[in-house]
Amino acid sequence: MHSRNPNEGAVSLALVHTAPDKPQPIPSKVPALVAFDRRELALILNVYGRKVAAGEWRDYAMDFLKERAVFSIYARVSERPLFIIEKSPRLRNRQGQYSVTNQQGRILKRGQELSLVLRVLDPQLAVVG
Repeated sequence: MHSRNPNEGAVSLALVHTAPDKPQPIPSKVPALVAFDRRELALILNVYGRKVAAGEWRDYAMDFLKERAVFSIYARVSERPLFIIEKSPRLRNRQGQYSVTNQQGRILKRGQELSLVLRVLDPQLAVVG
């Protein structure tokens, strides 16, 4: 008769760790995305909330890209944005990193200080230092 071994045909794996001969290469750094910080978002959402309450604006979208952050404001869903608030840090030392653009692509205001740039959207907005 043929005797049957219960472990016959079974495969066992063992993890053997050996120290690498040379250091492993560090993966290439993933490009950082530009984003709005809490203070910037608070300023933007403050204006946005007032305009929604007044019935002027209805929706928004945020995009965080490699070179800029974009806050798009809509009157209705699925149409072009009424306004685009943009943060482009690479323009910080030139025209200013913040800008507001209208639906036609015209830059309404650009500058270094977000609260001042947002005044073009809400002229009653008081600057609080």
